[in-house]
Amino acid sequence: MKKNAIPPVAPYLIVPIGIAAVSTASLFIRFAQEYAPSITIAAFRMGLAALLLFPYTIVKHKNELRALSIKDLGFTLLAGFLLAVHFASWITSLEYTSVASSVVLVTTTPLWVALMAPVFLGEKSPRLAIFGMIMALLGGGVIAASDVCSWTPAGITCHFQEGLSGSQNLIGDLLALMGAISGAAYFMIGRHLRRKISLTPYIFLVYSASALFLVMAMFFMAGAPPLYPTRVYGWLILLAVIPQLLGHSIFNWSLKYLPAGYVSVTLLGEPIGSTILAYIFLNETPPAVKIIGAILILAGVGLASFSQKSQPSDQYT
Repeated sequence: MKKNAIPPVAPYLIVPIGIAAVSTASLFIRFAQEYAPSITIAAFRMGLAALLLFPYTIVKHKNELRALSIKDLGFTLLAGFLLAVHFASWITSLEYTSVASSVVLVTTTPLWVALMAPVFLGEKSPRLAIFGMIMALLGGGVIAASDVCSWTPAGITCHFQEGLSGSQNLIGDLLALMGAISGAAYFMIGRHLRRKISLTPYIFLVYSASALFLVMAMFFMAGAPPLYPTRVYGWLILLAVIPQLLGHSIFNWSLKYLPAGYVSVTLLGEPIGSTILAYIFLNETPPAVKIIGAILILAGVGLASFSQKSQPSDQYT
C-alpha cells in the first residue's frame, strides 16, 4: 500500500456499503427468476454493466485501450469467458438451492485460488490456508449432506432420485461450486492482466467479453428474450448497478488503501447479508445443520484469505 495514499473517505466506513450492495444480488436474481431464465439474467447483468461503463471508459481510457496487444486482448476474452461461466452457474444455482447455501459455496473462491496458485502461478499456499481449505471442504460436505440426507431416530436416510428436493438442492450446490472455481480462474488471469491494465478499462473489457459469451449462450439456450413485466427490467437494472458496479467497485477501490487480506475477509459478509435478506423477503430460514456448515466454510475461507500476503496496491489503482 502506498504510504502517501490518502483516501477522500475512510475506507473502513465505505467497505460496509460494498458488503450491503453485493448482498442484494441474490435477492434481485430471485425476483427476476419468476419470469426470466437464469442465463438471460446473467446476460442482462453483465451487458448493462458494460454499457454503463462504456462512455466513461472510451472518453478517459481510449489511448490505453488502443495500446493493448493481441495477446492481452486474448487473455481478456478468456477472463470474460470464465466470468460468464461464474455468473451463469451461480445464478442458475439459485433456482435449485437456498440463498444461504448458494452464496456461501460461491464465496469459497479464495480457497480455489489458494489451491490453484501453486500450480499456475508458482505461489506457495501457507499452512494456515491449507487448514482453512480443510475446514471449508468439511463445511461444504455438511451442507451437501444436509441437502440430500435426513437424520431420524432410525438413522440417516439419503435420497438421490431425480425430482426430489434434496437432489435439486445438491445440483444447486454443485453449480455454486462451479461458480466459485471459475471465479478463481478468472481472478488469477485478472492478476496477470491488472499489471498492465488499469481498473476501469480492465473491468469494461472483461464485462463486455463476458456479456458477449452470455448473450450467445442466451440465444442458444433460451432464444430471444420476450417482453417481461416492467418490474423485471427494474430488478435487472438494480442487479447491474447496485451489486455489480457499486459493490464490486467499492471493493476494488478499497484495495488501494487497505490490505488485500482484510478486504478478502470482509467479502465474507456477503453470505451473511444475503441470508438475512432472504429471511426477510423470501422467508428462507436455513436449518441448524446448514448454519454449522456455513460457519465452517466462512471460517475456512477467512483463514485462507487472511493468510495470503497482501497484493501491491498499484495493481488495483
